[in-house]
Amino acid sequence: MNYLMNFKTKQFFLSRIALPFWLVISLLVTQVQAQNVPASFADLAKKYGPTVVNIYSTQTIQSRNLPYNFFFENDQVPDLFRHFFDVPQQPREQQLPAQKRTSLGSGVIISADGFIITNNHVIENADEINVRLSNFEEYTAKVIGKDPKTDLALIQITPKHSLVFASFGDSDKLQVGDWVLAIGNPFGFDHTVTAGIVSGKGRTLGDGPYQNFIQTDASINPGNSGGPLFNMDGELMGINTAIYSRNGGNIGLGFAIPANMTKNVVSQLQGNGKVTRGMLGVMIQPVTADLAEQFDLDRPIGALVGHVMADSPAEKAGIKSGDIITEFQGKEISQMNMLPALVAQTSVGTEAEITFFREGQKRRLTVVIGELQEDAVSSSKNDDTIYSSKDLGLTVQKMTDELAKSMGADIEDGLIITNIEQGSLAEQSGLQRGDILLEGGVGQNRVQLSTVKDLEKLLIDSKELNVLLLVKSRNQTRFILLKKK
Repeated sequence: MNYLMNFKTKQFFLSRIALPFWLVISLLVTQVQAQNVPASFADLAKKYGPTVVNIYSTQTIQSRNLPYNFFFENDQVPDLFRHFFDVPQQPREQQLPAQKRTSLGSGVIISADGFIITNNHVIENADEINVRLSNFEEYTAKVIGKDPKTDLALIQITPKHSLVFASFGDSDKLQVGDWVLAIGNPFGFDHTVTAGIVSGKGRTLGDGPYQNFIQTDASINPGNSGGPLFNMDGELMGINTAIYSRNGGNIGLGFAIPANMTKNVVSQLQGNGKVTRGMLGVMIQPVTADLAEQFDLDRPIGALVGHVMADSPAEKAGIKSGDIITEFQGKEISQMNMLPALVAQTSVGTEAEITFFREGQKRRLTVVIGELQEDAVSSSKNDDTIYSSKDLGLTVQKMTDELAKSMGADIEDGLIITNIEQGSLAEQSGLQRGDILLEGGVGQNRVQLSTVKDLEKLLIDSKELNVLLLVKSRNQTRFILLKKK
């Protein structure tokens, strides 16, 4: 009985002590969490808002009117429109006055003497570039250099006084979940400030090999292009460049070019007006979960080398088809698209250390980075094992014994698709990266596709006709109609 009373007494005592104790702990945790959430972005916006400029670029377009007899000579025009445009015969064509098209965008000042970063698409083909500062001063800018492949451009104004400017931060240190601030001129609303977090890193939109976007849910809209993305220390983390949207407005998917890539490009544009990129000389593809299992990797990681170009830095260093590159200069290649971007930013002649897996063994080697020739970006047309079609949006290479073994394919003949452009005719037809092309033809007249020359000839001979392909995908064979129009 005494034991029971003592137990109940202790239980009562602990319940009275434990409740306030856990309440205090909960309050402390809440306070710590609250300290990580900015109370206001006002000081940051006030200090770095003047580094952001509004850019108006104008382009002269010479338009031509449709021929007046267009509606009478064209059999495809419905009778309704023929009657509507039933006017006396006029001269066949009339020249309209030249028209001005205005493009709105943003930019960020990076030096006191007026150097400004923006997107290439904001000032591309512009006849005149006007810049308006936060104090409403306006200047005419000149182009120092442009790089369409990263969509970056460097322009300069001659200011009347020293300007407030932004400083680059280290975008590699940016983490998913970090707070960021975007400033720009969406839809012409000057110096609009939006805040959000980093939603992802290493994103691609399928438009090129040098993409490594920062994804953010900070509201970005048309007109924000070229504007800065700041961290909470006021460091420039990226250049806002694109949104993903079904209706043209913000849905929380904005993308920025990382500061480290931007700094490299801008430095070269400022130095010589153009960009020189490093080159490794390999064709790569993603490492899927199935491939990771085949190569005894604990997770899908790295870039699988499908082909090594002849006499390239990669071949000279000893890289082979079937190798999986997992690190470049000490940086993990968590996604395939990271490798081209990192190599491109590496100076020509650099001795770069590469970590890769071959036959289940982790290895390292050093490769001397070469210079990328711009006409060899898509593929090497002199290499008879690779074929790339820009019209169809696909790249194929001849299947090799090593590649077949690395992919676990039970076939050693055919052409493997190493790249499919997003939104291309090839993608719309149902082709996928990793598919193996076995046969092709028009109707029942099919030929075996053993070499890239076979495919090239087939596409030329078929002209505008659709091509029927026999494709092997994941050890299943199927027919796909490649729609060429």
